[in-house]
Amino acid sequence: MKHFRSIHDVADLPALLASAAAYKADPFRHETLGKGKRLGLMFLNPSTRTRLSTQVAARNLGMEVLVLNAGTEGWALEFNDEVIMNGNTVEHVREAAAVLGAYVDMLGVRTFPALLSREEDYSERVLQQFVEHSGVPILSLESATLHPLQSLADLLTMEEQFKAPRKPKVVLTWAPHIKALPHCVANSFAQWVNAWDAADFVIAHPEGYELDPAFVQQASVEHDQDKALCDADFIYVKNWSSTAQYGKHVCEDPSWMLTPEKLLPTRQAKVMHCLPVRRNLELSAAILDGPQSIVIEQAANRVWAAQAVLAEILKGLA
Repeated sequence: MKHFRSIHDVADLPALLASAAAYKADPFRHETLGKGKRLGLMFLNPSTRTRLSTQVAARNLGMEVLVLNAGTEGWALEFNDEVIMNGNTVEHVREAAAVLGAYVDMLGVRTFPALLSREEDYSERVLQQFVEHSGVPILSLESATLHPLQSLADLLTMEEQFKAPRKPKVVLTWAPHIKALPHCVANSFAQWVNAWDAADFVIAHPEGYELDPAFVQQASVEHDQDKALCDADFIYVKNWSSTAQYGKHVCEDPSWMLTPEKLLPTRQAKVMHCLPVRRNLELSAAILDGPQSIVIEQAANRVWAAQAVLAEILKGLA
């Protein structure tokens, strides 16, 4: 594995999931694999789980970790070419990425979309410039359109939790929010579940919130949440902004919040969320505090997902 930006960088998904499970069972099984290697983590946006889980994973492999919060601990970056830098940006990504690549063996980058131009966000311009100019493997810590480390942990969690001799029914359902949010988690979850090919997959959302067909693929799409949830084994709750009116917050229907009553027609469905979650807006506190919530297990698995990915990249550096 040279870079980790999406499912398309994964040659063998079952093997990667097995590696994550093996690291969970024995975190220090390869504690010297990363000896003498440095991982840089650059955050252009806030992070809690991704930041800490990736650091833990790297140190389990013997790596040294360097963290930089761009804009607060580093110079504001410019990503446009052919620009006169007479504004607020101080350093161009061409120099910044190249210098970081000289300091570390692998670089993790976290960035969010601006939600102003679909074309620009979906080009993954920011992440791709680090790939182009750093000269080292790039690990996506979330990008403008995808969150692959989260999705790998999500699949690991579902594999652990489901043991029936049939495919589980997995429902990704839109949830209310107070503001427009990126498509990253929803896109990525859809992409990885489709590649997993081990579930009956349904995406539920109000009209106007259709995801890009490249990520929906063979999933069923349902605008009736109750119908979608019937017989579900897993329910993934997540808000995302409109695609038709790109980046806009066009629906505030509170009836889309997941409540205990909506779980009744499911198969005792396990409820997932990437966190952070707004209680009693996206998801009822009764569910979050109840036995069907697996959001903590899901978050804990972020370490093993990151460790499996880092190990694969390190093998390529040996």
